[in-house]
Amino acid sequence: MTVTRYALDEFIHDMTDLVATQPDQATLFDRGSRLIERLVRAPESVPEAYRRPAVGGRRPGGGSYVLHRGPGLSVTSVVWGPGSHVGPHDHHTWGMIGVMGNAIQETRFRRVDDRAREGYATLEKDRAVLVKPGEVSLLVPDVDEIHQLDNFSDRTTVEIHVYGTDLVGLQRCRYDLETSKVSSY
Repeated sequence: MTVTRYALDEFIHDMTDLVATQPDQATLFDRGSRLIERLVRAPESVPEAYRRPAVGGRRPGGGSYVLHRGPGLSVTSVVWGPGSHVGPHDHHTWGMIGVMGNAIQETRFRRVDDRAREGYATLEKDRAVLVKPGEVSLLVPDVDEIHQLDNFSDRTTVEIHVYGTDLVGLQRCRYDLETSKVSSY
């Protein structure tokens, strides 16, 4: 019996086709999350080199690998080392994050200020969820996208991040919970 796995290039092809149809947000998230679930449930579909920590990377024990850049679609493998943390930030584009190995604690925040002060934001914790292998987290611009990520375990966590644009050069925000200061990411 032959077992067919969902390959990374198939996933990129399917996501590219989906994005090209310019679906509404509900359709994009419904179909896209099923595709990413299929991919992350078969970790061997992503080459091992993109599932392990980078040598000499910015984050100890972590790494980030661009798997695809194209019109309206960016796919990245992100490795979180034990104890990794990234504070509250946003993306200014739709996103889907699928956990491939281990788990990640995702804390979501919502803005509760009137957005009248430049460089200032008051955030309120909305929820915290442990996202496990095979699960997908959705980022909805301006509605539900400010989040913080923590790997509280003693093992590496691997995720596949899919965004509606390349994050390189994209103006994003980092939020300081203590000072309420907003800065460029």
